[in-house]
Amino acid sequence: MKIFVTGATGFVGSAVVQELLKAGHTVLGLARSEASAQKLKAAGAEAHLGDLNDLESIKAGVRAADGVIHLGFIHDFTRFPEVCAIDKTVIETMGGELIGTDKPFIVTSGTAVAANNDVLTEAGRIHSFTNPRTATELAVDAVAAKGVRVAVVRLSPSVHGDEDRHGFVPMLRNIAKEKGKAAIINEGTNVWPAVHRLDAAKLYRLAIEAPFTAGTRFHAVGEEGVPMKDIAGAIAKKLNVPLVSLTPEEAAGYFAWFTHFASLNNPASSVVTQATLGWEPVHPGLLEDLHGDVYFGQDSE
Repeated sequence: MKIFVTGATGFVGSAVVQELLKAGHTVLGLARSEASAQKLKAAGAEAHLGDLNDLESIKAGVRAADGVIHLGFIHDFTRFPEVCAIDKTVIETMGGELIGTDKPFIVTSGTAVAANNDVLTEAGRIHSFTNPRTATELAVDAVAAKGVRVAVVRLSPSVHGDEDRHGFVPMLRNIAKEKGKAAIINEGTNVWPAVHRLDAAKLYRLAIEAPFTAGTRFHAVGEEGVPMKDIAGAIAKKLNVPLVSLTPEEAAGYFAWFTHFASLNNPASSVVTQATLGWEPVHPGLLEDLHGDVYFGQDSE
């Protein structure tokens, strides 16, 4: 297949591109700049100039491909509702081009969006609309209702591995460096699911190749739940700083806008995904990466 990929030069997207190319697919990657275009071409992909605000470029990319993987997202938390609305518009625009085609369409969401403290399965759907990020999955359901063969890949809060510069783990590491201590909230028993970047990339490839039903959710979850006390403890050990427990009131002063994610309890399962796609996570777990050099080597900053 020729697959149009947004976010093709990002941390996860670049791994997805390589996974697709190795499997014999052709990749058309959305590129915001000539530098990004050259990066895609060097990786063996074709470049399609445009961005998520240029809907005509998005439409053209969809029309030129046999399938679509949407990984692009504007990671600007200072205008979070706005960028979530942009994502909704992009999904609706892509879906409009795909009506009546049966081309596969894979959209990226996160397990955290549907978190409710119970173990989240692929059958779980959005229960709260207070988080602007729910717009993504709601847009998917609207597009599916129009007959588009669309599925969601929910990424774990921690997609980890080499070259992770801007994910949640680097954020925790950088806060601990700045504050001179690593922190947990209360006992730190809340958990994050996790997945290695390369395992997630394989899941995207298997998903777009699969005969899925419109509206399907797949879970990119390699580990059901890693306790925050273990994550913060590993960071404290590597940085040689103390690990401290904070009350929820104290946490806001330490984590600032990241407090919501630091307190997130999001156990999630990928049993159905693994059985459906024949997907098996095989790469290192989050704590193995934390205890190694992935986040604390010379090239990890």
